[in-house]
Amino acid sequence: MKDLTLIDPLLSIGQIARNVKSLEKSEQWYRQALGLDHLYTYTTMAFFDCQGVRLMLSQSDDDLKHESIIYFNTKDIHAEFDRLQQRGIEFSHEPHKIHQHQDGSQEWMAFFTDLEGRPLGLMCTYKAD
Repeated sequence: MKDLTLIDPLLSIGQIARNVKSLEKSEQWYRQALGLDHLYTYTTMAFFDCQGVRLMLSQSDDDLKHESIIYFNTKDIHAEFDRLQQRGIEFSHEPHKIHQHQDGSQEWMAFFTDLEGRPLGLMCTYKAD
């Protein structure tokens, strides 16, 4: 095996891809219901900015049930939950604490679905006082 010198370590996720049945409907939903910043649409793909991580939606006729869950960070999960509910998003799980760290900080999550019925999540870490 060659001697591989690490040039630049992996720093963060640059893009997440998700297949959708209808690009037009999904683009509108991610833009209007979730309030994501639309970057551009090219052929059968729409791109959104999630604070430096690109979300790429690709139109596909494939089975969509086995894709990963996308978790969106938020500073206040309760406020974001209320905002999304006001936009018509129905949640399967309301905000709830999933873990408390030794330092007292808490991890919270809430879950809803996209237009194809696949789960999406909100996540938030509340720092201890």
